[in-house]
Amino acid sequence: MMNLHETAVGPRSAQSAPAASKCRLCGSDLHRTFVDLGMSPPCESFLLADQVDSMEAYFPLHVMVCEECLLVQLKEYVSPDSIFTEYAYFSSFSTSWVAHAKAYCEAITQRLSLARDSLVIELASNDGYLLQHFAPLGVPVLGIEPAANVARAAIEKGVPTRVDFFGVRLAETLIEEGISADLIIGNNVLAQVPDLNDFVAGMQMILNPEGVITLEFPHLERLIAESQFDTIYHEHFSYFSLYTICKMAKRHGLKVIDVEELTTHGGSLRVYLAHQDSWHGVQKKVGEILECEGQNGLTEIATYEAFGEKARRAKRDLLAFLIQEKNKGKTICGYGAPGKGNTLLNYCAIGTDFLDFTVDRNTYKHGRFTPGMHIPIYPVAALEAAKPDYVLILPWNLKDEIISQMRHIAVWGGKFIVPIPTVRVIDPREITS
Repeated sequence: MMNLHETAVGPRSAQSAPAASKCRLCGSDLHRTFVDLGMSPPCESFLLADQVDSMEAYFPLHVMVCEECLLVQLKEYVSPDSIFTEYAYFSSFSTSWVAHAKAYCEAITQRLSLARDSLVIELASNDGYLLQHFAPLGVPVLGIEPAANVARAAIEKGVPTRVDFFGVRLAETLIEEGISADLIIGNNVLAQVPDLNDFVAGMQMILNPEGVITLEFPHLERLIAESQFDTIYHEHFSYFSLYTICKMAKRHGLKVIDVEELTTHGGSLRVYLAHQDSWHGVQKKVGEILECEGQNGLTEIATYEAFGEKARRAKRDLLAFLIQEKNKGKTICGYGAPGKGNTLLNYCAIGTDFLDFTVDRNTYKHGRFTPGMHIPIYPVAALEAAKPDYVLILPWNLKDEIISQMRHIAVWGGKFIVPIPTVRVIDPREITS
């Protein structure tokens, strides 16, 4: 690996960096900018109609990269308490995500020989979308979920759930209660933890000696390669490469024993961790992906500092297309109101001058407005009435599922816009399968 301290740094990035803060993983000073997306409101702070004229809180989306451990990170501008106490995201509204979870449960049960005397603990278990699939397999579970409103949905499904934030404090409580895990699951939660060391230390404490941890997270290599700037928002404090995950594991007496590449969330990794002194061996896939990351520049600080221009280019290209079509008199509506969509809308300043409205399957969001840009959110049926020329898919990671569900917009000549990694127009009339 190259000496990161010897890498040339342009004066522009040094000048644009905020005052140095500390890396949340290794404690080093942060000086290097990854990307600056300006000011934005918290992405899940959907507004009721009577709140639209009130002042909104905006915070920086200025992302830094640590020169020592290469963790890409955002300062804790917004506390987890304010984000997750009442949460607008329910995992079960995505059919493909629930299917992904079910397949995982079946595979991991067989791989680890889980049985009635095992215990699976999921951190940030949401509405029970995943743990519910262990019941038919006869495997006991416990969910830990800080958002009381989504935890209630899990409990109503019969999934035992504790409403709390996870870390060393809760781990100590569980140990006192005689609770430890053969499998700990953390799907898309690691990015949402401001105190990484506390979180990972807690997992290490409650993991049985030969137990396994699996973590899924969007792969930083894909984020960079495909200009996925919209996956950056305030509830995502960190963005991970496998290289950084290995450093994180080692700090806490853990080792990465295996890794899988997934298509979810625009390209994710599922890493398998175990105690450093456990019998689990390290699979060759770990070395292969680390080598691939090196070949793609993820061990060079220049790769990270070049991302800002990629984000700016993606913004210009999307706006150029929308301006062109609106000047032709075309109508455009959105599909979905995900966190990533709100980052995209705010960074690109796309309001109702471009999108008449957006729709979402999540009834919690109906009648509300997106943060910042105040685009109204309606039920999916609103598209049928409006018959727009274009439907902008904001949760582009679910584009295949959405296009399959909504391909009937072809009846009125409607087309889909996929904004990331580059602007693409998909005409459902041209889809043969």
